[in-house]
Amino acid sequence: MPPALAALTPTTSAPHSEETPRHSEEAPRPSEEAPRQVPIVWLALLAAPVAAGANAPVLILPDMARSLGVATATATWLVTAFAWAMAAGTPLLAGLLRRRGTAPVLRLSTALVLGGTALVALAPWLPVALVGRAAQSLGGAGLVAIAMNLAGSARRMGVISSGFGVLGAMGPLLGATLTDAVSWRLALAVSAVGVLAVPVVARYARREPAAARGRFDARGATLVIALATALILLPTSPLAAVTAALVSVPLLALHIRRRPDGFVPARLLRSPLFLASAALGVTLSTSYFTLLFAVPRLLQDRAGWSKGAISTGQLVTLLVASAASWLLAAASVRLGRTAVRAVLVAVGATAAATAALAVSGPLLLLAAGAAAFTATGANATLSVHAASAATDAQRPTAIGLFALSYQLGGAFGPGIATLLVLG
Repeated sequence: MPPALAALTPTTSAPHSEETPRHSEEAPRPSEEAPRQVPIVWLALLAAPVAAGANAPVLILPDMARSLGVATATATWLVTAFAWAMAAGTPLLAGLLRRRGTAPVLRLSTALVLGGTALVALAPWLPVALVGRAAQSLGGAGLVAIAMNLAGSARRMGVISSGFGVLGAMGPLLGATLTDAVSWRLALAVSAVGVLAVPVVARYARREPAAARGRFDARGATLVIALATALILLPTSPLAAVTAALVSVPLLALHIRRRPDGFVPARLLRSPLFLASAALGVTLSTSYFTLLFAVPRLLQDRAGWSKGAISTGQLVTLLVASAASWLLAAASVRLGRTAVRAVLVAVGATAAATAALAVSGPLLLLAAGAAAFTATGANATLSVHAASAATDAQRPTAIGLFALSYQLGGAFGPGIATLLVLG
C-alpha cells in the first residue's frame, strides 16, 4: 500500500504491487512541506475500539434482551444492525474520503459515534437502540476508513488489524465485565474511545494534499448499500434477500456500465486480484464471526465450561491469534501473495472443520483462535492486495469496497451462528 496521503491525491498512475511502496519520483519543491505520516499508534486507537464495540454483545445478549423486553434471538438484531452499518458505511465514507478529504469525514464520523452512543445509553426500546447502534457503526466505519487510508504499508496495516484483533478479543470479556459492574449500555459505548485519537489525526489531516474533486456518485452508492443490505439479510430472511439482490445486481451493473469511474470503478471488477482478495476476505471473515458467537455456546454445551472460563479462555486465545496475525502481515511482503493466501486458506479450513467436530474445550478454543488469525491476517494482507489493483485516485474506494466484503462476514456470522447454535 502506498503512503496514505498520496492515496488522497488524484493521479492516474498504474497500480503497483505491495512489495514496492509507491513514492513520487519528483523531489518536493523547497517551498512545499512533505506531509508526514500519522504515528501508527494513533491510527490504531482511532480504528480498533470499533472492534471492541462490535464484539461486546457476545456474552451479554441475554442481559440486553431482558432489559429491552425482547427474546435473545431478537436482541441479535443489535449485532446485525452494527454489522450492516459497518458494511454499508465503510465504502460510503471511503467514497466521501476520496471526494472530500480526511477532515470533513473525520468530523462527520466523530459526530455519528458520539450521537449514536448517546442514543444507545438512553434508548428505552429496541428500535431506538438499533438506530443508535447503526449510528455508532457508521461513525466507526468512517474512522476505520480514515485509518486504513492513512496506514501506508502492509506492516502498518498489520498494526491496525492486530489492534482490531486485540480489542475484538477483549470485547466479549470487557462487555461482560462492564455489564456486571454497571450496565450493558456502558459495554456498548466502548467504541467511542476511538474519538480520543481524533484531535491528533485532525492535525495531520490539515496538512494533507487536496482531495479529488467531482460529483459524488449517489446512485451508485445507493445501489451498493441496497445490495449489501440484501446480502446481510440472507441468513435471516432468505426470500426477501434474494429478491432484493436480484433487483439490485442488474441495476448496479447497468449503472457501472454508464459510469465506469463512479462509486464502483469498473476497473476493480475486471481485476482478478481485487475479486480474489475480496472473495477470500468475506469467506474468512464469515467463518471467524460465526465461531466468535458459536464457540462460547459450544464450550458450554459440549465441554461444560462456565461463563468465566469461557470468556477468559476466549480472550487469551484471540490475543495470541492477533499477535500471530501481525507476524503474518509483517512477513507478507517476503512470503509473497501466493504463500500468504495458502496459509490463510489452510488455517481457515482447519478452524471450521475443528469447530464442527471437536468436543473438547481446548480444541474448540483452538478453532476460534485459528479463525481469528485468518480473519485478522486477511484484513491486513488482502486489503493491501486489493488496493494494489487500483489507481492512486481509486485507492480509498478499493479499500472501502474490500472492507465492505470483509464486514459482510460480520453480518453473516451472527446470523449463521443463530441458525446453527444460538437459535
